[in-house]
Amino acid sequence: MIAPTISEIEAASRLVYEALEPTPTIHWPLLDEIMGRKVWLKHENHLPTGAFKVRGGLVYLNRLMAVSPPSGVCAATRGNHGLSIAYASERFDLPCVIFVPEGNSLDKNRAMRALGAEVREIGKDFDESVSYAEAYAKASGLHQIPSFHPDLVLGVASYALEFFTAATELDRVYVPIGLGSGICGILAAKHALGLKVDVIGVVSEAFPTYLNSMQDGQIVMTAPGFTIADGLAVRRANADALGYIQAGVSRIVSVSDDEILKAMGCLFDCTHNVAEGAGVAALAAALKDRSSCEPDDQIGVVISGGNVSAETLVHAIGS
Repeated sequence: MIAPTISEIEAASRLVYEALEPTPTIHWPLLDEIMGRKVWLKHENHLPTGAFKVRGGLVYLNRLMAVSPPSGVCAATRGNHGLSIAYASERFDLPCVIFVPEGNSLDKNRAMRALGAEVREIGKDFDESVSYAEAYAKASGLHQIPSFHPDLVLGVASYALEFFTAATELDRVYVPIGLGSGICGILAAKHALGLKVDVIGVVSEAFPTYLNSMQDGQIVMTAPGFTIADGLAVRRANADALGYIQAGVSRIVSVSDDEILKAMGCLFDCTHNVAEGAGVAALAAALKDRSSCEPDDQIGVVISGGNVSAETLVHAIGS
């Protein structure tokens, strides 16, 4: 993937702001106390779809409509990518079909349908749903929007530009890794701005796909498993994302479901914000990692999404 320039990220940001407002970057005193240093949270959980990916969906469809308007679109998702595509498709009045794995979050399915998408629950996991979406796109003539693409990264980089502009003295930033667009957006903005901030990726212990692939220097498949951070449940790394991550991240940290639940409760206690498993994974990693930080370090944490079920949130608050 070719790194975008600052002017390209700014142009993509303007497309995003036709539909959305920038999200806040806040440091919370109670969280500062727990971490022992200043911590800045980037609140992508405040977006209308509850997650950062909508930025990429808007830029991808804007560019697609300008070149070759499709009759409709389809995609595979665990939720937030689908919400992104459903939201953007509604703005362009395009039919939208979303494939999700069996047993997918009912709340996310309902939210996608509320945005006008047709949701089809098929496949044992995300990777199987991708295969069904690919077959459907070929048979129906709809345009399939992948979960990773340079235009998605370009749109997502708008949140990173906001983050680095608002918190100008970050020493390190923790970013969750699903398929990779979120962390690649951070790396793109870091590169374009010429910053020296350390970027630390975060994966689920149950799906250490990018951690293992980075260590082996090649794509390593992860066995089927379970995590409450469904946005991190990716079994096969994207080759372009992996190359970008290998070149740009300082390291990758894995977190357990218990650590994610504790971070979810901590976020609620300290800020009264809610985040889903993948959305709070970066905070879980920062809490786990805090002894490795220098006392004067300023830490950035991406709260990538807030679409948590009531059951999981209650469990987290009570744990």
